[in-house]
Amino acid sequence: MSSETERKAQKSRGPSQLAKFYLILYNAVQVAGWSFMLFQLISYYTIDKSVQSKMTLWEYISWTVIVFQNAAVLEIIHVAIGIVKSNLFITTVQVLSRVMVVCGVILATPTGRVSPGVPLALLAWSVTEIIRYGYYAFNLIGAVPYFIVYLRYTTFIALYPIGVTGELLCFYWAQSHIQESKQWSIEMPNKINFTFSYFYFMWIVMLSYIPLFPQMYLHMFAQRKKIIGSGNKH
Repeated sequence: MSSETERKAQKSRGPSQLAKFYLILYNAVQVAGWSFMLFQLISYYTIDKSVQSKMTLWEYISWTVIVFQNAAVLEIIHVAIGIVKSNLFITTVQVLSRVMVVCGVILATPTGRVSPGVPLALLAWSVTEIIRYGYYAFNLIGAVPYFIVYLRYTTFIALYPIGVTGELLCFYWAQSHIQESKQWSIEMPNKINFTFSYFYFMWIVMLSYIPLFPQMYLHMFAQRKKIIGSGNKH
């Protein structure tokens, strides 16, 4: 067997047993983390309503979001080293865009933290990620329950618009502070003869949702039709 044939055969077999064990563990931990985040989100508005007078939702839930959202950066590494089959560019954009919302918008600005978009984004993210990581974990052991497949390719219909609305509201609430403080911006003149406006960069990112969201949304509908609409329950 040629080396090229061997490489193709290895790819078709998927990750090694050690890599598979690691990926199952990673996805299981993410399911637990995002489940805890959803519990915290619900608790803030129900069980622990008394804390609302003492702290904001972000103060209540921030560390859970920071840890488990930033842990998604590992997914870029998974694709880069070949233990997960996916498009590296798309994975990088998807992961870093969410990290930017958390670290570059909500965490970075006092106005972003109190945006009405925070609970919307966290609700959409947490439910989506519980289902997504659960789907990946079961897929690795070759036994995905059909209800998880159905949830993965159905809940996005409501959750994607909710999540995008929440993210854009966070951006919009944060941009006023960025404009006034000129945070993370570089103005001329300076030694490196370079200028950068974080305020305009945020608006570019916000406007990029216009062409990108419909493509992603319609792609998910196409996937849903392919997987569920065909009656394939494997």
